[in-house]
Amino acid sequence: MHEGHEQMFRRRFFVSTLLSIPVLLYSETLQEWLGFSVPVFPGSEWINPVFAVVVFGYGGVPFLRMAVPELRDRAPGMMTLISMAITVAFVYSLASVVLPTTSAFFWELVTLIDVMLLGHWIEMRSVRRASSALDELAKLLPDTAERITGSGDTEEVPVSDLTEDDLVLVRPGASVPADGVVEEGDSDVNESMITGESRPVSKDPGDEVIGGTINGDGSLRVRISATGEETTLAGIMRLVEEAQKSESRTQMLADRAAGWLFYVAVAAAAVTAVAWTVAVSFDATVVERVVTVLVIACPHALGLAIPLVVAINTSLAAQNGMLIRDRIAMEEARELDTIVFDKTGTLTEGEQGVVDVATVDGVDEDEALALAAAVEGDSEHMIARAIREAADERGVAARSATGFEALKGRGVRATVDGRTVHVGGPNLLSQLDSDVPPELTAFAERAGENARTVVYLVREGERGEPSGGASGGAASVAGDPVAAFALADVIREESYRVVDGLHELGIEVAMLTGDSKDVADAVAEELGIDTVFAEVLPEDKDEKVQELQNQGKFVAMVGDGVNDAPALTRADVGIAIGSGTDVAVQSADIILVQNNPMDVVRLVKLSKASYRKMQENLVWAAGYNVFAIPLAAGVLAPIGILLSPAVGALLMSLSTVIVAINAQFLRRVDLDLPSLPGVSVPGEVRPAD
Repeated sequence: MHEGHEQMFRRRFFVSTLLSIPVLLYSETLQEWLGFSVPVFPGSEWINPVFAVVVFGYGGVPFLRMAVPELRDRAPGMMTLISMAITVAFVYSLASVVLPTTSAFFWELVTLIDVMLLGHWIEMRSVRRASSALDELAKLLPDTAERITGSGDTEEVPVSDLTEDDLVLVRPGASVPADGVVEEGDSDVNESMITGESRPVSKDPGDEVIGGTINGDGSLRVRISATGEETTLAGIMRLVEEAQKSESRTQMLADRAAGWLFYVAVAAAAVTAVAWTVAVSFDATVVERVVTVLVIACPHALGLAIPLVVAINTSLAAQNGMLIRDRIAMEEARELDTIVFDKTGTLTEGEQGVVDVATVDGVDEDEALALAAAVEGDSEHMIARAIREAADERGVAARSATGFEALKGRGVRATVDGRTVHVGGPNLLSQLDSDVPPELTAFAERAGENARTVVYLVREGERGEPSGGASGGAASVAGDPVAAFALADVIREESYRVVDGLHELGIEVAMLTGDSKDVADAVAEELGIDTVFAEVLPEDKDEKVQELQNQGKFVAMVGDGVNDAPALTRADVGIAIGSGTDVAVQSADIILVQNNPMDVVRLVKLSKASYRKMQENLVWAAGYNVFAIPLAAGVLAPIGILLSPAVGALLMSLSTVIVAINAQFLRRVDLDLPSLPGVSVPGEVRPAD
């Protein structure tokens, strides 16, 4: 439907514009202004009225039809105002053919119709592009899939026939047919069409894949976990469809402004008619004044003011990975004074990481990490993964370990280079009856103050072997700790910048978490967060949002969209941040696909910039009427100042050009980092917590 409307307005715009050229060329006013002339021949005086009638009938009648519902509902708006202006100009101009003493509005009439057609073409194109996004998303899914049968063979089946737990083969270069989990194989998958991540994402057994993404060079066997309407892609399509149906509040304001302008124009025309009739008696001059008022009031630019900005805003949001489910929420983001973040997975990585290391007895940090990583090589515990990742990040050479054993509730041990090595917490030290060197004790105390977890590396000695430790005596067989690792839920590097950026924009930052108060306070202090809510159950998070709202704050909630669903719904603006299946969250108004909290700052900046452009365009589009209508009515006629219809039309055209240029300036808003005002890249790596 939208594509049909777009083609209709596009076709009528180009045809009407071509037909308007002779009218403009044979307009005496334009010839006088621009200093040119055209050949005159018998019948050339009919060029303007004939071509203007054709333009009115072809390009103007659609507006008359669209005005009928407004009049039927007694709610005059944009269509009523446009219809009034072009009808008055049309009738008056035709009358001028019979009454030569009356000036005509032919060139004003055709340009008015052309500009209105252009505005509606742009608006329909914007809507159609959003609609076509659904078609493009739907094309991402293949028509068929290769399902693996019980015998190990493959059979080609329609994607619609796939069910949960089916095993499918995804060949190199093929599209993943539905959401699932990799059971066998490894490959790089292009997820840019879903998550916005430009780099291919490595997939190994156990990793999730999203339907519609493109497999790389490897072959994958995927166990289907969701099909049909339950897939991530289907969720995104629903969001796009809902965004199309939502109407911009500023667009509604523009429609109301057109309605007010209709009444203002009619009232001004009535006052003009009465005043001039009383002053000079009723004649052609009175009619010309009334017509000038009604024509000048037509919103050339008002029809372009909002569609142009919305089209550019939509494009910029999509380029920056923002799925706008509710356009009103996008506009309201500019008014936010408090933004609440869920801690885990939003401000932090959501997993343990090594944030500090201390060693004694001449053991350097790399050696300590190498020993610990070797011992933890066969463990799947989150602390083990954190130590292995820290070793990988430092490029520490791997060592081999044998005799791995998990010590329930205490840690792990294994043999490395012929010596038994333990890794574990305080319970391990108690069992081994180890003495902790003062340096490691002080390290553990500092870590405890920051709510960090500490694990120790204990390398056993042989009986009678000097310890070299603080005691200087002989080491026990168990040995004493030679290193300690502080672990915490690692703060994302972007989180420092997002808090700084929001503070620069005058927005308070709050944090919600179910963690202990000590952990929450440590993270808040590290990031400079203003308000902290700790030890909050998921079902109570919305109460904390309401608590802030009761203080008169306009609140946004940023979360993963799963545990935070009630809070996202309660907030004035709900923002779900995450990739993969999280983008299909139904409780949020805005979804930031790329899983980057810095996009929250971009969102606020884009909202402020877009609304500012909308306001500026509304001022330019309707504001000139504050001066033009009184001048057209003749309020300054006693001192010799009278706005002619031609000058009035020039003012309308000028306001239209200004609105179009001003909307394009929105593209110059730089949302790339680190160019956000007041936000700079940290000069050094900040400690993670």
